[in-house]
Amino acid sequence: MKKILTIGPLFIILAALLWSADGLLRVSLYTLPPTVVVFWEHILGVIILMPFILPKLKELKNLRRKEWISMILVGIFSGALGTIFYTAALGKVNFIQFSVVALLQQLQPIWAILTAAILLKEKISKNFVKWAALAIIASYFVTFKDMRVNLTSGMGTVIAAGLALAAGMMWAMSTSFSKVVLNKVSHSIATLLRFVIAPAFIFILLFSTNKIPSLTQIDQKQWLTLLIITLSTGLVAQLIYYFGLKKTPARVAAICELTWPASAIFIDYFYFHKGLSPTQIIGVLVLVTAIRKVTKYRK
Repeated sequence: MKKILTIGPLFIILAALLWSADGLLRVSLYTLPPTVVVFWEHILGVIILMPFILPKLKELKNLRRKEWISMILVGIFSGALGTIFYTAALGKVNFIQFSVVALLQQLQPIWAILTAAILLKEKISKNFVKWAALAIIASYFVTFKDMRVNLTSGMGTVIAAGLALAAGMMWAMSTSFSKVVLNKVSHSIATLLRFVIAPAFIFILLFSTNKIPSLTQIDQKQWLTLLIITLSTGLVAQLIYYFGLKKTPARVAAICELTWPASAIFIDYFYFHKGLSPTQIIGVLVLVTAIRKVTKYRK
């Protein structure tokens, strides 16, 4: 048991490190609609993964109505909407720093626990409310440099922050649903289902808005970038994460995922040459501390 609990977090940390580099790739696709990027990322993932897990498809018989509903919600919330919101937020990189987009994801434990309280009737302690409120306040410090909302470029900062928070909410709500499915099937089958359901939902979304032609407006360089995303921060990172999540308690996983924003700060500094202001650094420290406390006082 001790070995399993050690291996799980290590894989989650590895996935988080890959995700921190994800923005470097997605930013280069800013000319494409986020829906198009996420659609093809998942389609490529299915094509690559399918040949390797054909023998495991028999695991699907282990899924009952509860697991199928959970997986559909994961595909829609996490695979489609969450990734679309995150990609759109990175498209606002001129208005909001790369590391800030990642940092705002770390309010996920709050959304995850609140969702569990609503859906699973889990109790919320007074300590949780206290630290959750502090985390939300800290997120304001992180988002807005020197505590000032810069509206010189319109509502770019506010929109990007809102998209990042929405992505965090979508991914957070999917954590408990993913655990439900991972109790019945392997991490590879769970990943495949997520990558199948997400593009199906996106296709319906594009069809309903008459934007199907946008799926073919991709040049050779963009195809290469999409393939690189799939083989690193997309499909591969998701496989690694689900492997770790299957062996790790949800609240421990939430702490391990803090590796993502921490490493994103270094990428922001060394690659984009953007540092955090003193107030943002204070906000980061308070946010990380508050999230750690939130996971501790989840009950």
